[in-house]
Amino acid sequence: MIRTGVSFLLLLCAAICMTLVGVAQDAPTEAPAGFETPTLVQNPGSQSHSNGIVQPPGDTYVLDQQTYEQENDPSTGLGPLYNARACSDCHQNPVSGGASQFTELRVGHLDANGVFQNPLVSIADSPTCVPGTPTCISGRSIVNDRAVVPEAQEHIPATENIRALRATLITLGDGFVEAIDDATLKGFEASQKALPGGHIHGEAIEVPIFEASGQTRVGRFGWKDQHGSLLSFAADAYLNEMGITNRLRPHDTTTIGKSTPDPEDTPDNLNLAAIDHFAQFIRGTKVPPRDPVLTGTPDALAGQALFERIGCKICHVETIVTAPAGTAINEGNYTVPDALGNKIIHPFSDYLLHDVGTGDGIVQTAAFPETAPKLRTAPLWGLRMRPRYMHDLKSLSLENAIGRHRGEAEEVADRFQELSAAQKQQLITFLNSL
Repeated sequence: MIRTGVSFLLLLCAAICMTLVGVAQDAPTEAPAGFETPTLVQNPGSQSHSNGIVQPPGDTYVLDQQTYEQENDPSTGLGPLYNARACSDCHQNPVSGGASQFTELRVGHLDANGVFQNPLVSIADSPTCVPGTPTCISGRSIVNDRAVVPEAQEHIPATENIRALRATLITLGDGFVEAIDDATLKGFEASQKALPGGHIHGEAIEVPIFEASGQTRVGRFGWKDQHGSLLSFAADAYLNEMGITNRLRPHDTTTIGKSTPDPEDTPDNLNLAAIDHFAQFIRGTKVPPRDPVLTGTPDALAGQALFERIGCKICHVETIVTAPAGTAINEGNYTVPDALGNKIIHPFSDYLLHDVGTGDGIVQTAAFPETAPKLRTAPLWGLRMRPRYMHDLKSLSLENAIGRHRGEAEEVADRFQELSAAQKQQLITFLNSL
């Protein structure tokens, strides 16, 4: 009986071990890539193409995209202050979810102790700005370009002498970025700090997850890594870019010109609010594809070798593997689905904050004042869809963009300048294949 019991336990342990080994040996697969998301507003009969994701309450991808592209007006809560009427207004090159030529305005100032302060912007011709009153916009660095009524229009006070433009970002493939484990990003931080000389040292910051009552996660979205979840990102953008309040950001910045009650974003018949559809749409997009003609050419391959040799790859990390399907992230508020889990992506970014000499001086996460001169490493996937570069879109050539890299990246930029003209062109060809 004892021997039989032991044999049974051994067999059971062997079966379990084989199962565990089988799971551990499951190789990650490439994330689907493609610019295949049509603009449903312009082509209402088009078929939409997701990355295969299915999220509760079912396959809502087409509806998610329609919501993402829906234009708002004051009757649906637009304003009183805003920059755009729909998500796709600013994320639409070459398809919904892409980047665009638009920039947003951020301002602020330093107090007597040299600490960054958000602006105080008076509206409605008010001579003073008292925080908490309808004629004073405070508590945020963004200044909106548009208003639903003239009285609500913002203007930059002379006191706000830190002024910066920021390009809108590509969101295609960001569902995979959300599915990157925190430990992976912290690993990039640790490996950079261990490099000789300590010149390159990205920073991973813990930022609040709005849907998790202020719990934190490593930031990865926005130029300042100010968001760690796509739902937080969507809720913040809905308020700050369109002026539409929602359950995670329930109060407008002013009541001047306001005609709808807060929160303006309410659930539909699927019990999903617009911010839920926005997050689900982004999670369903494919990653930006490489250029099918340039990618395999000798010049592009030689250019990638040079890109790696001079050190660009330290921050512009080519390959990342997402967390396994079933992993709970965002403090348990989201579970990585099969479509996003254990996938290989090629964003060419470490998603860390770096000081490369082009920082905008803005602090967006108050707990990390040292991030004022830092910006997130720009993911290079989809780069060929941009005619202008860097966070402010002020670089009109890739050569200029590389030349502006100083600070932590100074040695890398200098190595680029030391390349021959032919080698520089090969590296540019590689970048144009992304």
